[in-house]
Amino acid sequence: MHTRIGVYPGTFDPITRGHMDIIRRGAKLVDRLVIGVTTNLSKSPLFTVEERMAMVRREVEEIDGDITVVSFDSLLMDFAERERASVIIRGLRAVADFEYEYQMAGMNQQINDRIETVFLMADVSLQPIASRLVKEIAMYGGPIHRFVTPSVQADVVARIDMIGRKGSR
Repeated sequence: MHTRIGVYPGTFDPITRGHMDIIRRGAKLVDRLVIGVTTNLSKSPLFTVEERMAMVRREVEEIDGDITVVSFDSLLMDFAERERASVIIRGLRAVADFEYEYQMAGMNQQINDRIETVFLMADVSLQPIASRLVKEIAMYGGPIHRFVTPSVQADVVARIDMIGRKGSR
């Protein structure tokens, strides 16, 4: 029997309720879901790759399915090939996401047409959530409890307390 493996890549800095929605739904589409935590220095990470992997592992513990969390620092298609994936799962929030993701899917298909990209629309209530905005709100002391789980909120608040808030004197 052929095992259908899916890859869900991202920086997950931090992992949000939106990411969790895509993970829950994506895990139902494949026999094994590999969550690929990548470095993306252009996004100014708040957490190290190791910290983000630990955070994602903790958050997905209760989700049914065969889910693994690994890091990667390569082209997505090389990572997907290494994991023997046949599917890349991507979450979409808005039209702007679609334009970028559509272009990426087209480029990825040119690199390896054996791996399909599947887009999952974020739940309507979760569509505005972006890790970048969660970090920005938290940096100014704003409430992030609607966007992340309590344990992720504690991680973010602790890190920001360590590095210092913006706008404080």
